[in-house]
Amino acid sequence: MTELHQVRRALLSVSDKTGLTALGQALAARGVELLSTGGSAKALRDAGLTVRDVSEVTEFPEMMDGRVKTLHPRVHGGLLALRDNDDHVAAMNAHGIGGIDLLVVNLYPFEAALARGAGYDEMIENIDIGGPAMIRAAAKNHGFVTTVVDVQDYQALLAELDAHDGATSYGFRQRLAQIAYARTGAYDAAVSNWMAGAIGEKAPRRRVVAGEIKQTLRYGENAHQDAAFYVDGSNRPGVATAVQLQGKELSYNNINDTDAAYELVAEFDPANGPACAIIKHANPCGVAVGASLVEAYQKAFDCDRTSAFGGIVALNMPLDAETAEKIVEIFTEVVIAPGASDEAMSIFAKKKNLRLLLTEGLPNTREPIVAHKQVAGGMLVQNKDVGFVGMEDLKVVTKVAPTDAQMADLLFAWKVAKHVKSNAIVYVKGGATVGVGAGQMSRLDSANVAADKARRMADALGLEDVPTKGCAVASDAFFPFADGLLEAAAAGGTCVIQPGGSMRDDEVIKAADEKGIAMVFTGMRHFRH
Repeated sequence: MTELHQVRRALLSVSDKTGLTALGQALAARGVELLSTGGSAKALRDAGLTVRDVSEVTEFPEMMDGRVKTLHPRVHGGLLALRDNDDHVAAMNAHGIGGIDLLVVNLYPFEAALARGAGYDEMIENIDIGGPAMIRAAAKNHGFVTTVVDVQDYQALLAELDAHDGATSYGFRQRLAQIAYARTGAYDAAVSNWMAGAIGEKAPRRRVVAGEIKQTLRYGENAHQDAAFYVDGSNRPGVATAVQLQGKELSYNNINDTDAAYELVAEFDPANGPACAIIKHANPCGVAVGASLVEAYQKAFDCDRTSAFGGIVALNMPLDAETAEKIVEIFTEVVIAPGASDEAMSIFAKKKNLRLLLTEGLPNTREPIVAHKQVAGGMLVQNKDVGFVGMEDLKVVTKVAPTDAQMADLLFAWKVAKHVKSNAIVYVKGGATVGVGAGQMSRLDSANVAADKARRMADALGLEDVPTKGCAVASDAFFPFADGLLEAAAAGGTCVIQPGGSMRDDEVIKAADEKGIAMVFTGMRHFRH
């Protein structure tokens, strides 16, 4: 192996033909012999280039609908031969194997077929065999072979050839080999994960997680942590697929919080009216629905104005000018919405550091997707919490049943509690959170925190009564004792929604009855750690 290796012969076989003819012309102009297959060869010939078919090299035609065309010693020998090994060179000469110095391959569009919901048989036909085999062979032999698997590396390849008089450097080949193995690894991950789902294998023996870099971040949660942002190719509407129209680069914490905000606001169907969620440190500090978007924002903001400063705002409808005017009254890190009017964008343009992200829609909060969490030495995998309860799922367990208005607030509170870190207590009144207690070590503490926040906001807004008076209360898990429920009642709660299932349910129900509180059980909890 030498530091520089001259590129004299290249094999180009691509599914994505973006930039192919320009690359072929640039290589031919540098005196590189071109080998190719099928549609790639035709595209190059149509551009006036001289191309040698791989079938001519192998002396075998493409067969079995193109399943077999490059799986041959004259291809893989040309990729794998060590040019400084006398035995390898002798074998090449004895069997008429010419060296291949450059491999340009991208794979059958399996991920694209998956994204459009292709059927089983079509998915199978989109599993590439020859491409990954060639890529792995060429990348293994990066001492001599340059492997290109991404269209975005074409220009870097040509620049490298120009810098070294038609040769590539060992460091360049190493870097592209790593990219190549990551590509085949991600491809195999997509295939294996799809097949696990297709055959109903909920816990496959091996599970692979793959992603493509979207952004190298300045740092992670803290300045001493390295970080990067990867996308999984699922195209789920949200922070990963949003277009950023303005503002400085998103940070690790911005991305995490924006995802939490948008997943929460997506719980509220725009067909039922505007909704707004304000998030701080992945917890909601205000969520509301309203007759207008600006009303929803104002109600959400009034839940906890202190925490909303420097927060993330998510909207379930396109941002309008009136709402934009309200949002810019305080410092806000990020606003994410399905769209924005020209007037709203003009208002935001005056706040250069305010990030505006627009998506093509809302995520489907009932779509079953896989969630991963890293632990020391391993990984926890579960289905994302897509649990949903409607009015028909609720069981009234107290002497008093909720009114229609109370039931609406209870269901609203339940949607929000699903997105609050456990232990979670959420107070709601009139389609808006009025107190949120998140992440405390006991449910009683969360009830206290939520009530205290409401009292402080009442003082700040000059209200005669605390906003929790007459509110609905949601608990993400059952009350193990009556004390948490009694604290919620003391805060002004008049109705409660909780999963039920405690050994002391009877005690809790009795306490609710004594306070004249209506309570319903969902039979489902929403822990969020």
